[in-house]
Amino acid sequence: MLDPTIRWKDRKDLSLLNSKHPRVDAADKVTGRARFSHDMRLPGMVYARLVMIPASRATIEKLDLSQALATPGVVLAEPAEEDKTEVRYLGDDAVVAIICGVSPEAAQDGVRAVQIEWTPADNMLISEEQITEPDAPKINRRGNLRESGEKGDVDETNKALAAADVRVSATYSVPVQHHLCLETHGCVVDYNGGNEATVYASTQAVSGNPGSFARHLGLKSSQVRVVCQNMGGGFGAKFGIGLEGALACRAARQLERPVHLMLDRKAEFLMSGNRSGSRQKMSAGASKDGRIVALDVEAHKFGGTSGGSLPTPPYMYLVEEAHAKIFTVHQALDGNRAMRAPGHPQASFAMESMVDELAYGIGMDPLEFRIKNLSDATHHRQLRRAAKEIGWDLHPNRTQPGSKPLQSNQRPEGSPAAPPGDHWREGIGFGVAHWGGGGHGGAKCEVRIDPDGSVTSSCAVQDLGTGSRTYVGTIVAEELGLGLNAVKARIGDSALPPGVASGGSVTTGSVAPAVQHAALLAREALEKVLEPVLGALPGDYTFEAGRVFVTDAPAKSLSWQEACALLGRDPLVVLGDRKGELSEGGAHGTQAVRVAVNTRTGQIKVLDMVGIQSQGLVLNRLAVKSQINGGMVGALSYALFEQRVIDADFGNSLTANMEDYKIAGTKDIPRMRPLIDDEDERPTVSGMAECTGVPGAGAIANAVFNACGARVRQLPLTPDRVLEALKDS
Repeated sequence: MLDPTIRWKDRKDLSLLNSKHPRVDAADKVTGRARFSHDMRLPGMVYARLVMIPASRATIEKLDLSQALATPGVVLAEPAEEDKTEVRYLGDDAVVAIICGVSPEAAQDGVRAVQIEWTPADNMLISEEQITEPDAPKINRRGNLRESGEKGDVDETNKALAAADVRVSATYSVPVQHHLCLETHGCVVDYNGGNEATVYASTQAVSGNPGSFARHLGLKSSQVRVVCQNMGGGFGAKFGIGLEGALACRAARQLERPVHLMLDRKAEFLMSGNRSGSRQKMSAGASKDGRIVALDVEAHKFGGTSGGSLPTPPYMYLVEEAHAKIFTVHQALDGNRAMRAPGHPQASFAMESMVDELAYGIGMDPLEFRIKNLSDATHHRQLRRAAKEIGWDLHPNRTQPGSKPLQSNQRPEGSPAAPPGDHWREGIGFGVAHWGGGGHGGAKCEVRIDPDGSVTSSCAVQDLGTGSRTYVGTIVAEELGLGLNAVKARIGDSALPPGVASGGSVTTGSVAPAVQHAALLAREALEKVLEPVLGALPGDYTFEAGRVFVTDAPAKSLSWQEACALLGRDPLVVLGDRKGELSEGGAHGTQAVRVAVNTRTGQIKVLDMVGIQSQGLVLNRLAVKSQINGGMVGALSYALFEQRVIDADFGNSLTANMEDYKIAGTKDIPRMRPLIDDEDERPTVSGMAECTGVPGAGAIANAVFNACGARVRQLPLTPDRVLEALKDS
């Protein structure tokens, strides 16, 4: 084996990687040919629906399923849990029954026929006031409000605060956010009795879930195959099989026929987890020369029954003395799950807002203030580039908020302008982010070269829409000198060599090195076959444009088909695994945003977003730019629209539908400019998707202040909050 070859090619030698090309599955997805778990239709299949109590806490007085079972087309009506008498929280625990019918309509008829009586609790344990009452029942055995972390010296921080030239105290709040996957949670369990089953699941962990499904089917892990060919969103919510997966398995085992259980939209809102909310009370101080000298934080995380997520402030910035105490607030609600950079958007919004407030407090350019208080030169470079792209050098309000409409010469040529009228103000804001994304072990990849010249690259990794299927084939094609679509990629099947769970932006850093290693092994093995024919030793060949050349004697060559024909009757098959030297953590991102604010109505219109991202070696430039755009759209939606609303008195969700839970639509999307930081010349790959959605909300809030002086410290940035902030400015 040629150990020195365990590396990526130099960028100058790449023909496919670090280029812009469409995803191999793009046509299938836009034409509807792509199959998702929800699309599976199997002989004898039944459809399952869940019955839920719409309250966070309740006592179940009666559950009668007899009429449901007697409903035409219903084949199963069972309690979700035997002898269940109490609902403890709004979410999985509120599911009381499963109904299966021969059609979706029959199952829904069965749900309507269920007779259930329940009594709501006196205290729904939703609000912080409710859960901290002296006699409030404990949601968590350690208490409903508990300290979950402290860092730094409070006395030294207070001394530094007292000595600061400028001090700012403020509270920043963000609401709970839903994942809002277009394809809901669930699966189709293909089981007809016997010793094997196939599960078509919308999952971020194809290789990791056979055992979980097997336990509920009464089978061994080796007897269960999990398939996820395509996936309609995950964002961190779809690692495990969930209650819905367990109930689907139970029903299939009992009926010995396939069961289709995909959550309806309401159940998706209530059961699929969420991004936790937070409230961060901050006091910070800065010196006149632009140093952040002190930061004291008391933060509350709102994670439902679970702990929530929030990195310890000061997050990414340099602070001479910092103290932070974090509390977990337990509520009788579905617990949070990982969601694109867990806790980081919350921390970023608060810290980016505070940094801005300090900069304006000392009369310093917030761009230069950031550069002074960030240690990483990559952020310095990205901030200056973002500022240039957004037109910061032409902007008149660099040290104080605006009070007049901008003139055409105060924005870059071609930059979108505010709507007409003297009541619109334009502003610019910034935010930065960092993410690990380095990957971990466990991923493997098989490369098969057949005598007819066909090549297959196989790994059980799933594609969440980030382009995994494309690079599993493209990496091999690059190494073997073949065309873009010359290598067939097989993914999304637990019967293939194992992938990794897709979370924390580790997929690229875990799987791509395994694919590259397999490609190198395949190349080396083929070179050994070529040696008796072309006379060169392994390592002395060039693979290019569908031919194989002796590097020092290019006249000695074979076409790809001729080379593969030398294999005889048997294919060449190799198995590669992840090599750590091919990946490295450390994705950096910066966003700059231009907004227009209507000072009469409070309306915010985002005009322009610039996102710059670094990640080392880029596998597909088009996919990376798509990820940056997606992150910016998500941040915009988080900043301006999204919030879960729970009725504290009745314990039910008021936003468990796509009408009341507002997200950004096509008309809300501004001009977006995704940029790749090519000055990051690291010869390794890294995941980067998490990083793209972190800084945007803070950048938008900062742009609003820069436009008109309205400092809104609570998301979403609604018109009424803007108007209220304008009154206080």
